[in-house]
Amino acid sequence: MTAEPEKPPEKLRVGFMGTPDFALTALKALCAAEYEIICVYSQPPRPKGRGQHIQASPVQSYAESRAIPVFTPTTLKTPEAQAAFSAHNLDIAVVAAYGLILPKAILNAPRYGCINIHASLLPRWRGASPIQRAILEGDTQSGVTLMQMDEGLDTGPEIMKETLELPARITASQLHDDLAALGGRMIVEALKELTRTAQRLPSKSQESTGVTYAHLLTKNDGRINWHNEAASIDRQIRALNPWPGVWTQNQRKRLKILAATLETDDSLPAFQEPAGMVIDQQARVICGDGNTLKLLKIQPENAKPMEAISALNGGHLKIGDLLE
Repeated sequence: MTAEPEKPPEKLRVGFMGTPDFALTALKALCAAEYEIICVYSQPPRPKGRGQHIQASPVQSYAESRAIPVFTPTTLKTPEAQAAFSAHNLDIAVVAAYGLILPKAILNAPRYGCINIHASLLPRWRGASPIQRAILEGDTQSGVTLMQMDEGLDTGPEIMKETLELPARITASQLHDDLAALGGRMIVEALKELTRTAQRLPSKSQESTGVTYAHLLTKNDGRINWHNEAASIDRQIRALNPWPGVWTQNQRKRLKILAATLETDDSLPAFQEPAGMVIDQQARVICGDGNTLKLLKIQPENAKPMEAISALNGGHLKIGDLLE
């Protein structure tokens, strides 16, 4: 005798695990779709800004504004933390840029496991900084993968994948917002299907080829090597603002590069001046391939952000300065 299929629950009991703005977009989408969010897990409040005031994460702040219970453990590896999570009796946990490793006991606690919203076309750019790495490497496509989580680093089977074409001048902030919106829409679609079927969503294993890792970024990743090609430095500036920030040194003082534009006129001759030299009043800087980047917005050490031309007029930057 064949067992009758399990009846779908009237409402899914959904847990949400996330921390930054990328995750917040998905949480807002789930709330707008009127899913019952039983609990939210987020990174603990931490000191931020110049004053180092303790601030809750964007996800925590929003959840508390909607009276959703919030939990901020520093680890999920202890029996106590795992028992507390299991006690929520979840149907599904949605995970987006949470920041803690989920042990097997956590992954298996919800009825249908944990679904991750990952900001890349897996298996490309597994890891912590897929948005920035896509721009750094000059990818022409990005996207979002919904993944049934396992114990590996972004190795679980794919549930759903959507591609986004990348414009030539896209910045990390723009791509972040586009992918966050895409992920929010996709997770709502996935939970609608889960509610309808009351079964784990169909998935397939990731491709075994094309695996790349987006390792955690540090401030040193933001330092410009002016001997690199202009196009490479341009991608670095677009990829690493606002975090970890792009910088160089001018007369041993740090100079943040907030925005620049790539000089693409092939009719211009390659310059012979040293890489890193500011060559004119337009704030153009020579790069290693003889092409130039035009600085648009900078922040000198101990000064406010300003237009690069204003920095030249104000003496913060001079023609002939050699950035390094």
